[in-house]
Order: sequence, then C-alpha cells, then structure tokens
Amino acid sequence: MMSLTLMGMTIQMFSSPHDWLDPSLQFNVPLVDVDKVRCIIRNIVRDWAEEGKKERDQCYKPILEELDALFPNRSKDSPPACLVPGAGLGRLALEISCLGFISQGNEFSYYMMICSSFILNHTETIGQWTIYPWIHSNCNSRSDNDQLRPISIPDILPASAGINEGFSMCGGDFVEVYNDSSQIGVWDAVVTCFFIDTAHNVIEYIEIISRILKEGGVWINFGPLLYHFADMYGQEDEMSIELSLEDVKKIAFHYGFELEKEQTVETTYTANPRSIMQNHYHAAFWTMRKKRTSTA
Repeated sequence: MMSLTLMGMTIQMFSSPHDWLDPSLQFNVPLVDVDKVRCIIRNIVRDWAEEGKKERDQCYKPILEELDALFPNRSKDSPPACLVPGAGLGRLALEISCLGFISQGNEFSYYMMICSSFILNHTETIGQWTIYPWIHSNCNSRSDNDQLRPISIPDILPASAGINEGFSMCGGDFVEVYNDSSQIGVWDAVVTCFFIDTAHNVIEYIEIISRILKEGGVWINFGPLLYHFADMYGQEDEMSIELSLEDVKKIAFHYGFELEKEQTVETTYTANPRSIMQNHYHAAFWTMRKKRTSTA
C-alpha cells in the first residue's frame, strides 16, 4: 500500500485490489453514510432494474401519460421544456426526454448524482452490472434465496433509449439553483415525484415552482407528505413546515395555480417485492396549471 498527500490530506493507494480487505485498514464510516448507500442501492432497483418496473408503472407511468396528453404536438424544432426536481437516479427525467421534451433533472444528493452519472454515462450493455440490494435486509425475508438474490442493471441502455438532445442533470439544492431571475418563466412543465415533502419550507417550493413556470405551464405532482425534517427537534437550522394536503393545495392556489385533475394512487417506494412486509402510500397525484395573466 502507498500513500499520497494532496492538499494536506493523506490518501491511501492500494497496490493490490485485495489490500482493502486488511482489517488494519478499516475506515470509520459514519452509520448515516452507510444508511444512505443502502438507500441508493434500493433506489437503483426502483429506477434501473426490471424488478422495479411495477413500482415505476405505479409512479412514473401516470406522469408520463399525463405529459403526453397535455403536450400532444411536441415539435422537434422547439420541444417543450420540463424540469424534474428531486430526480434521484434520473430514470423519470430520462423517460420524459424520450417523450420528446427538453428534460432537466435536478438532484441535491451527491450520492444520487454519482450513481446516476455512472449509470447514464458509463453503461455499455443492458444488465451489465449485478447488485445484491436486499442482502442487508434481515427482516421479513421469506427465504435465504430471496435475501441473497442478484439483480441485473440497467434494464435499458440509456445511450440508445431515444434521449432528446436537451436532456441534462443539474446538481444542487432546488431553492438555491432555481430561485434565480434567470429561471423565471422558463419551464413549460415541472414534475415533482416524491419531492415536495423534502422541503424545509414547502411554501417556498411552491412559490418557486410557480415563478419558474411559464404562464399556462403545468405542475404535475405525485407523492406523499412524509416531511423529511419533521423529526429534527431542537435543531435551529432544520426548520420544518408540515402542512396538510388541503393546505398545500390552498397555498398552490394562492400562488396562481388552478387544479385541473386530482386523484389518489396507491404505490410503494423502493420496496422489496418479495418481503413479507409491504408499506404502501396513498399518494396525491395532481395536475395544476399556472393561470395566465389577463390582458386588457
């Protein structure tokens, strides 16, 4: 093993691929980071494995069908632009691009960004990689084989999926990136899937979505209200505003939205389909349109 000092940091360089197995070289990885990696592995199944198709059909398919219906005359010369905040590993944003939209996924988590970049840019064949996503799940397994089963990814080749030239992934906090004057009235559609409850302040999210949409633009939302910062008690920098679904819609109306369609869809999220226990959401699925300003 060799070491390299770079900008005051010492980086261990392994001369053999098996050196990292040496117990004396174990690193203290925070448990929160371990949990995030496990979460990413489950998300890979959701977005990029054949086994995740059922869940994608529950969540992504209604969104894609709604976009297809709302923008029937998509021009290749001037395609509509759709933003997907909280894009995760990028599958939904990619599918929207394949419909003929300029599609931009936005993601804050660098865990997600690293993984999505790897899958989108470095995959050469379908099923190129094998993962064992349920190996760390010791509860509710029907059999050892279920827990230890391999999953091949990806189920499609991103490079040949029919992506529009305008497809992109943007890293950064949604509020910081899109609360900018250059984003005002830029987007024809904003799609939020399992996203709005990631906000410290969901009102701020709605305000920005309204601001960046063109007049007559649409906001399609799908997901629960499992506010991510609801349990951060006593931490001043972890503010959390937790509104009911009724109040979320009232805030949207205040910022110029009109409700065009609404329904409840039952779905899971990164679920192991062979697990004895299944958690289901009754997700809110709506289409809202930003009102046009009347002219005299």
